[in-house]
Amino acid sequence: MSNYGASSDASKKRNTFLFKYLLSSTAAVVAESVTYPLDLTKTRLQIQGEQAASKAAATTQQPYRGMIKTAIGIVKEEGIPKLWQGVTPALIRHIVYTGCRMSVYEILRENLFLKNPDGTFPIWKASCCGMISGMVSQFLASPTDLVKVQMQMDGKRRLAGKPPRMKSTSHAFRKIAVEGGFRGLWSGWVPNVQRAALVNMGDLATYDTAKHMIMKHTSLEDNVITHFLSSVLSGVVAATLSTPADVVKTRIMNQPWKNGKGLLYTSSLDCLVKTVNAEGAMSLYKGFFPTWARMAPWSLVFWLSFEQIRKVTGVTSF
Repeated sequence: MSNYGASSDASKKRNTFLFKYLLSSTAAVVAESVTYPLDLTKTRLQIQGEQAASKAAATTQQPYRGMIKTAIGIVKEEGIPKLWQGVTPALIRHIVYTGCRMSVYEILRENLFLKNPDGTFPIWKASCCGMISGMVSQFLASPTDLVKVQMQMDGKRRLAGKPPRMKSTSHAFRKIAVEGGFRGLWSGWVPNVQRAALVNMGDLATYDTAKHMIMKHTSLEDNVITHFLSSVLSGVVAATLSTPADVVKTRIMNQPWKNGKGLLYTSSLDCLVKTVNAEGAMSLYKGFFPTWARMAPWSLVFWLSFEQIRKVTGVTSF
């Protein structure tokens, strides 16, 4: 009887918000560390058109090189370690962001948007849960995302003969707070939250739905193969939905600020219109391939790690 009670108590502890938060954060740190160079490459590509449009930058900015050549260029011009420039705030971001989004999604799925009596979870409910969890989590993590983007671009500033803006992660937070005030830490939060809503609608809803559809309509069980197929689908959908918002978010976050106001764009809509007018509608999908190439392995590593960590620790499968 005592053993059963102890086992029951341990099971309850493993299914708490905090425990699941720690599990998802751990899986996110693994995925982010492995795939971070792809995120840096994607960010550099998204900024290229903006810099090339400036007459002042036109003489120093190199032509569009594509994902592979951009990555090779970073290694040759700045060194291999620069592929992980800004990784510290990126890891901090995912500890906050992914920990929250996964935990909030499960809370919503199990307590608010309830499953059907047969255990299925309609895609519209999964989409709502994904959007809400993404928006809440990204708002909380937005300052770390801002620091990450600006640190990623400092290597390019050095090559252009400009002094680096950030000396370290802590210096970046202080500098942004001094220049833009406390609210400046949330600059770009609107497109950031918009992007997160789309990413999580694509990622969480697709993975959750695909996983259970695969198990229901095929002979596959809740195993690594099912997790692999579901994560591949979720990465494609998430990248397709989120790339335009990602381009806008990156440009707003990377712009210079003065007295708490952006010097290039006044809002997400203003950035969207100016980008389309200057570079065409397809510029909103600039960096789509590196975005997808980044999301696909990230999603794969995360979901496989997350499911295995849950299994090892005795938590029920996602």
